[in-house]
Amino acid sequence: MEFKDYYKILGVEKTASTDEIKRAYRKLAQKYHPDKNPGNKEAENKFKEISEAYEVLSDPEKRKKYDNLGSSWNRFRQTGGNPNDFDWSDWFQQGTRQRQTGGGFGGGGFSDIFDSGGGVSEFFDKIFGGGFSQKTSEIFAKKGQDINSTLEITLEEAFHGTTKTLDINNQKIALKIKPGIADGQLLKVSGKGFPGKRGGPNGDLLITISIHPHPVFERRGDDLYTTVVIDLYKAILGGTSQIDVFGSKIKIKINPETQPGKQLLLKNQGMPKYSNPQERGNLYVTIQIKLPEKLTTAEIELFKQLKALRGGT
Repeated sequence: MEFKDYYKILGVEKTASTDEIKRAYRKLAQKYHPDKNPGNKEAENKFKEISEAYEVLSDPEKRKKYDNLGSSWNRFRQTGGNPNDFDWSDWFQQGTRQRQTGGGFGGGGFSDIFDSGGGVSEFFDKIFGGGFSQKTSEIFAKKGQDINSTLEITLEEAFHGTTKTLDINNQKIALKIKPGIADGQLLKVSGKGFPGKRGGPNGDLLITISIHPHPVFERRGDDLYTTVVIDLYKAILGGTSQIDVFGSKIKIKINPETQPGKQLLLKNQGMPKYSNPQERGNLYVTIQIKLPEKLTTAEIELFKQLKALRGGT
């Protein structure tokens, strides 16, 4: 069996710290990673080798055992011993070994790499047994891709808040939407994207809210704008009007001699604020006046009298 010089494989000194070993592994793994060298068997074998070295040297117990084995191996050779006669059995992993060949990487990616071409080396398997721990794969764990989606809702749903059920990747996801959500606002549902690679976390579900235009209200930030039509007599004499704001009846006071185009401000009657739905924006109401039509002869005569009283010609 061939002795593996893990320090040489990673290009570090025997006195290297854990951080130095990690940096060396990361640099080499980035260079030889199969994702960057598709179909390159030599790079794949090199990647297996450096991963094996890191697995041993990054683990204090395995490194201690390896260092003791290395010292014994070097003394045997320096005293003229034949490498073929070295007694490896004293160093073999004791007990039943579970041959994982990379299964410790959490499935996919690394597992596929180590299952192909024979898995770990004979040296690693017999001396350390088992497979690779999760820490070796975590360095190159990759988060899954996010899923982007658009959800259309009404302005009334944005006003009151709502719950929508989404069908994403054959999963039913209940999405609760708070009152006051804005058009174009992005919601994130963590972990509901595509699966991660090499033990990495799942991606996220990113949902962009699209709010349908409303026939009565225009939204600007947290404020609402609308128009109320009143008749000529109410505009002249004053009175009240009523407006329905998504189920709430709001009375509007019309002052005498209200002019067309007059804008009224109703404080705290607009959209709920997303950060604090107990607070609301304002409601702006523009007054339009509808003139009477199909006047009778008597009504026309009264308007003529009114005109004369006002000094009209």
